[in-house]
Amino acid sequence: MPSAFLSDRALLSVTGKDAEDFLHNLITTDIAGLPEDEARPGALLTPQGKILFDFVIWRVEAGFAIEIDHAQRDAFARRLTMYKLRAAVDITMNEDSGVTVAWHGQTLPGGVTDTAFAKAGIALQRASGKQEEGDETAYQALRITAGLAVSGHDFALQDAFPHDVLLDKDGGLSFRKGCYVGQEVVSRMQHRGTARRRVVIVSAAQDLPAAGTDILAGSKPVGTLGSTAGGNGLAIVRIDRVGDALASGVPLTAADIAVSLTLPEWSGLSFPTGAEEAET
Repeated sequence: MPSAFLSDRALLSVTGKDAEDFLHNLITTDIAGLPEDEARPGALLTPQGKILFDFVIWRVEAGFAIEIDHAQRDAFARRLTMYKLRAAVDITMNEDSGVTVAWHGQTLPGGVTDTAFAKAGIALQRASGKQEEGDETAYQALRITAGLAVSGHDFALQDAFPHDVLLDKDGGLSFRKGCYVGQEVVSRMQHRGTARRRVVIVSAAQDLPAAGTDILAGSKPVGTLGSTAGGNGLAIVRIDRVGDALASGVPLTAADIAVSLTLPEWSGLSFPTGAEEAET
């Protein structure tokens, strides 16, 4: 079946009677409104509103499972412990190593539906541990097709706002709940409509160059290439500058390779030109 084992992902659990309130008041995701059997993206921000950790979260018995890059797990657990204070919360590392994902309608024992992929029209489940071997390359290509960015591949931690990576569009950022770390900054960006850096899907007629390559409009940089899979990739770009380039017929390139840029259809965004707003 179409599946993959992601060995670079790790899980930790946040349990206890205060677990829901603790997380709801700390991270970007609407935890109180998180249904059973659904996994949503989320982030813990710096007080300045930038992404300190990004992850996927879902409900488990007595609390929540959080899937995160293995290299980030220990630091994330320490940060959660710092905020814990006297809350009745237990933060533990899961024994299961890695995460299994399956898509195209395939199901996994104990699996939960990834709502970010669902927004892109892709039915994908996530489950703890190694349940299938699968093809991780195929999963990464699917993630690129969906327009879903992750840290370490598409952006550096503490260098991107939630809007930059479309957390405001994929269900990972709530504007209806109370305060959480960095909330004031991201709410101001939302209400003022100042988000101009966004994830785009990059396409070329040949294999794209390495991550970190500048994307140019003429001779001017508009963003940086992230994950790639052959002639497809992701990038975070200034969509106002791309909009101006498209309106003026200025070519877009990456390492002298002609590229086209599209905003994920599910985001509802379009490239602005002139004084136009980014959001449709």
